[in-house]
Amino acid sequence: MTEYNLYCDESCHLERDNSNVMVLGALILPEDKKEEVKDRIVDIKAKHGVSAHVEVKWTKASEPKIGLYTDLVDYFFDDDDMRFRVLVADKTHLRHEDYNQSHNDWYYKMYFTMLNRLFDSSNTYNVYLDVKDTHSAQRAAKLNEICANSHYDFDHKCIKKIQPIRSDEVQMMQIVDVINGAVCRANRTDIKPPAGAKREIIWRIQNRSKLKLTQSTTPGARKFNLFAWTGGHA
Repeated sequence: MTEYNLYCDESCHLERDNSNVMVLGALILPEDKKEEVKDRIVDIKAKHGVSAHVEVKWTKASEPKIGLYTDLVDYFFDDDDMRFRVLVADKTHLRHEDYNQSHNDWYYKMYFTMLNRLFDSSNTYNVYLDVKDTHSAQRAAKLNEICANSHYDFDHKCIKKIQPIRSDEVQMMQIVDVINGAVCRANRTDIKPPAGAKREIIWRIQNRSKLKLTQSTTPGARKFNLFAWTGGHA
């Protein structure tokens, strides 16, 4: 039995935020490797003159710091202990009324869809969600209930906890933010393609993953698993 930590983040999750997609992503690594990964991220930051306390974010990507971002991407792909699962949901044809659901209901369905494939009853899991607003604790509790009920894990022996954390306080969340941001931007058709540092980061992830980032991988893809949800059943 292995205990895993899942570090989760989201991009463009609001119903009317002018983005054609929502992206939900999770970095998966063994719990006993978290200190090693954290220290390595801090070392990469130091190499580029960035304090451990500075949050690396997709929105802050710029040419002067492109080496920092590509080094973080390379570290993820070079480390066999880390995996990534990402769901890209098309928001252009949502029909919540047809399914008698709110946007929040759909959001939880998508989060469950992203996470569910990662759970194996022979292991245990700690799931950490990036704090977004004052409703983060409520969202975590609801998602915990949905996942536990689906797996008959009423005693939380498999899914030990789902809790919100601050991304600026957890180094691993910053890798999630960068990869999520890149995948989201690669799938945005409502705005012009990115240029400069953001384009380079997307290219780096595409090159290392050998994926376009706009199509689903095979369901069993392990290192980098992408599911492109296009609607029709939720």
